[in-house]
Amino acid sequence: MYQYRLGADLLKSSSVEKDLGVLVYNRMTMSQQCALVAKKANGILGFIKKSVASWLMEVILLLYFALVRPHLEYCVHFWDP
Repeated sequence: MYQYRLGADLLKSSSVEKDLGVLVYNRMTMSQQCALVAKKANGILGFIKKSVASWLMEVILLLYFALVRPHLEYCVHFWDP
């Protein structure tokens, strides 16, 4: 259970923690969490593919680095396959 505090005041308790759009469940293994992150990243890539009119490399790279990479870096940082 995660507890959030502001000074001495308890703000919220939760069994899930969200950081940079990545949900961290305390009952899942790191492998399961990374599978969820990869699924979310693939969904974002699919959204980019469907909605972007310009396929210039600069545009795609900017969207990838802004929207997809932060999710994948979470798993690379905390889990070594």
